[in-house]
Amino acid sequence: MSSNALIHEKSPYLLQHAHNPVNWQPWGETAFQQARSEDKPIFLSVGYSTCHWCHVMEHESFENEQIAEILNKNFISIKVDREERPDVDRVYMLFVQASSGSGGWPMSVWLTPDLKPFFGGTYFPPDSRYGRPGFADVLTQIHQAWRQNREKLTASSENILQQLQTYVNVRGEAALPTEQLFASGFDQFRRSFDSRFGGFGSAPKFPRPVALNYLLRYHARTGSEEALEMVVSTLRAMAAGGMNDQLGGGFHRYSVDRQWFVPHFEKMLYDQAQLATSFLETFQVTQEIQFQRVAEQIFKYLLRDMRASEGGFFSAEDADSPDPENPSHKREGAFYVWRQAEIESVLDKDAAEWFCHVYGVQPNGNVQEDPHGEFSGRNILFQAVTPEDAAQKFQVPVSAVERSLPQSKQRLFARRTARPRPHLDDKILTSWNALLISAFAKAAQLLPESEYLLAGTQAAEFLIERMYSPESGVLLRRFRAGDAAVAGFLDDYAFFAQALLDLFETSFDPKYLVLACKLASEGFLQFEDRENGGFFSTAASHSNLVLRIKDDYDGAEPSGNSVATDVLLRLAHLTGNESYRERAERSLKAFVPKLHEQPTQAPQMMVAAGRWLSEPNQLVIRCEAVTDAVQAFVAKKRAAFTPTLTIAVVPDAAVPMLRPVAPFLASLGRNSEATVYECRNFVCQLPYDLLGLQKP
Repeated sequence: MSSNALIHEKSPYLLQHAHNPVNWQPWGETAFQQARSEDKPIFLSVGYSTCHWCHVMEHESFENEQIAEILNKNFISIKVDREERPDVDRVYMLFVQASSGSGGWPMSVWLTPDLKPFFGGTYFPPDSRYGRPGFADVLTQIHQAWRQNREKLTASSENILQQLQTYVNVRGEAALPTEQLFASGFDQFRRSFDSRFGGFGSAPKFPRPVALNYLLRYHARTGSEEALEMVVSTLRAMAAGGMNDQLGGGFHRYSVDRQWFVPHFEKMLYDQAQLATSFLETFQVTQEIQFQRVAEQIFKYLLRDMRASEGGFFSAEDADSPDPENPSHKREGAFYVWRQAEIESVLDKDAAEWFCHVYGVQPNGNVQEDPHGEFSGRNILFQAVTPEDAAQKFQVPVSAVERSLPQSKQRLFARRTARPRPHLDDKILTSWNALLISAFAKAAQLLPESEYLLAGTQAAEFLIERMYSPESGVLLRRFRAGDAAVAGFLDDYAFFAQALLDLFETSFDPKYLVLACKLASEGFLQFEDRENGGFFSTAASHSNLVLRIKDDYDGAEPSGNSVATDVLLRLAHLTGNESYRERAERSLKAFVPKLHEQPTQAPQMMVAAGRWLSEPNQLVIRCEAVTDAVQAFVAKKRAAFTPTLTIAVVPDAAVPMLRPVAPFLASLGRNSEATVYECRNFVCQLPYDLLGLQKP
């Protein structure tokens, strides 16, 4: 089988297209130079390896010899993995959204040889259907327009780019966040909250943990029970729905309906990491064990199915997989859905009846609206009723049902394991692993299992050893098949610095605070707009981009700006270094106008604003060594949800390492085996002996 230039790449997405008849090239100067020398426009196709419609367009168009011939003759075709190169994706997605009113993947954009976009869209069918023009016709029309009306195309491109440049120019103002601004996010979330099914808006419904992060902190700050109820009801509904893998743990990407029932079945690492944190924090607030259990199921899935031998975690699992009944045909959700007869063949009669009743299984399938017949006769498992309801229906003790259900789930999970698995995107991304390290740190703080801290530490050490150069300070983004590559973006630096702070506050190892300081002091500088405040998504050294964007939208992932700003504030509270606070304030000033206009677009920046509004609150334990008594004391302090409290344990051995970066921590002496300081804005009350003396 012949191949194209993508055969030499590491990205699973690019490798999926390496045997297309299209003469694909990776993003880079070789392709750009060819476009200039041959005077051809560039066709840029952006997607990712677990994207359902990317697979569809590949099969329909990029494997089509006739369409490939048009592309090869008239265009220079470039393929980009959006997860590997989010910088390229952001720039051209902004253009597609501005010019067409919508966006998504696969993203299809046509560029001049100097990389300026002039036409774009998303999925194009091979011929006209679904109200969309056929891809072959689009290619022919664009080729003709390039030959006959190039000046008009170029002028239109320049005009749109000028408008986009104005749009992305984020400039600061004198105002800083206020309590009124912080509260405005709650007012807007309240208006869009779905009080019947949880979540925000209508179908399709996406998990958006950044919104839950803000609402939990609004509750902590104001005592609002309504804000807490929005989080609790949303997480309960998500956990009960088909979006939650009821057998294997972990959450699918989104729900196509309002009820969280029918999911789009791909699983993304960034969703697992953030949702685990949301469930853990909600457990911390409510002490309801169900939230802890859902988080534990997420971690169980990740440790079982998504962990690389080196300690990092893979990126995603596909929505599609071979149909167990017809392996030559791929079907969305095929790995996860069940016929009732198959369940009855695995379980005994009573167990099958109880399981099917609790998890909503119907003889003819439980998906009522199924326009493509993907789930015909099959069932998506969801928690339709409680074990108590099943016990009442079948006139048996509740304890019998409660004993039976876990056993049934184990047997069905074992049966499912024999099915063909969905495609695994096995690249390891710094930013997404960093989000998971933070989740593991939170779990280690709240739950007794030691495996969580170990997993988080091993993932962090993998990133430090394979993705970071201490000599140059360069952090890389992607690792796959022994190869670390792609200079990191703001997300990578900010999320990893946040993860290191979380690890420091969990393991008390000073090296994590030292590295977080280095990333913030040196790494962030390559992205920072020191004149207008805030951070660009790409470093100044990143070339071949027609726009340099300050991303300010907290969507499926938090924006790098929101996390970087919060990291700087946390470092200011830990170290006493005033420059961190000043840089955070410049960033907040840059985004205050956006927060006034659309606070729900940047809830993670609202989290940073809430931290800025809070007086630094520090608990420091200076000790000879970290003993069980110290650990128990810290665990007790962490039982309550106090998101602006900074906890630092500083054993004697850590002081020399901390003195250069955190003089505040290093300056506190101890007059016993373990001396406790409770401080407000770096002013500490009289210290007391953790091990025996009464607090003054």
